[in-house]
Amino acid sequence: MNGNRMVAIVLIVGGVLALVYGGFSYTKNTEGVDLGIVKLKVKEKERVNVPLWLGVVAVGGGAAMLMMGGKRV
Repeated sequence: MNGNRMVAIVLIVGGVLALVYGGFSYTKNTEGVDLGIVKLKVKEKERVNVPLWLGVVAVGGGAAMLMMGGKRV
């Protein structure tokens, strides 16, 4: 498999995941309060939304790269 084909497959998979899930979430650890021996840590859950158009463009771009194959423009 050459590099172009790998990039195309990654774009298609990433685009499909963006369309199915609409984004991803992660947990951010922050320090809340530090009072001598007492330390409070806070876990905040953040969500990043991926726009619908970005998923469609990724799938379309990956499909176009696969269709072009090894052809150079």
